[in-house]
Amino acid sequence: MAFGRGRGSDDFQTSLSPVGTTSEPGGLTAFIDQGSSFEGKLSFKDTVRIDGHFSGQITSENTLVIGETGVIEADIRSQIVIVSGTIHGNVVALRKVVLHKSAQVDGDVETPSVVMEEGAVLNGKLNMSAAVPKKPRELKAVDGGALLDKPIKP
Repeated sequence: MAFGRGRGSDDFQTSLSPVGTTSEPGGLTAFIDQGSSFEGKLSFKDTVRIDGHFSGQITSENTLVIGETGVIEADIRSQIVIVSGTIHGNVVALRKVVLHKSAQVDGDVETPSVVMEEGAVLNGKLNMSAAVPKKPRELKAVDGGALLDKPIKP
């Protein structure tokens, strides 16, 4: 396990951009290595990569990367979630979820954007609603190209 250790961009790739050192904005700021096991609440602002085992709850303001050997038993809320390992729990990603071919997710996923490679497994419900709920617009009936004063009733 290493916290605050910079990792080179060769260590892992995402469909967004390579993660550089900790001096770059959004760079990898914590790394839970294979063989490590943690339980509890994990909260962070930048990018964290987990290759070990974590159970509990994860909240992120940026990116969570789960490596091929990573096993997560937690509900996750993050901007971006990139999965190559296993998640047992629900995922809420406000921007994007990336499921690489070795990913297995057993739980519901809510995100506006999903990238899923062939071979990835998702056992749960996928909700692709917008990250911020929008107020429904009022619809108006159209009669011969002219808008009428009364809305259409559902």
